[in-house]
Amino acid sequence: MKAWILMLLALSLPVVAMAEEAGEGAPKVSYVTLNPPLVGNYALDGNTRLRVYKADVALRVTGDEAVKTVKYHEPLIRNQLVALFAQQTVESMNNVEAKEKLRQEALKQTQQVLSDEEGKPVVEDLLFNNLIVQ
Repeated sequence: MKAWILMLLALSLPVVAMAEEAGEGAPKVSYVTLNPPLVGNYALDGNTRLRVYKADVALRVTGDEAVKTVKYHEPLIRNQLVALFAQQTVESMNNVEAKEKLRQEALKQTQQVLSDEEGKPVVEDLLFNNLIVQ
């Protein structure tokens, strides 16, 4: 029985060592959620009913410094995203493909804002945790 336990311990040590090595040098990936969610109107053309969206947005970054940078510039990021959503049409908010295109454009504009302010895009990805349109 003791031999069995010793063998299990011996086999698990290399795995623990590899996990510690990977954890020490690898930067930490974080998701920064924009709170409160973005809420506003879209497709305003005067001839149709009022259309409303609510978007829960998370930004993926790597490293604690990137988290601080995104939080510092959050008002500017939010402003850019609200302006982008306000420009949308019913068609661009109606189906999965169009929403994916909107997500990619939101990422591109967020990265552009941070590149202008910080000299690098900082944000690696933008996710819609929830996107409701009415």
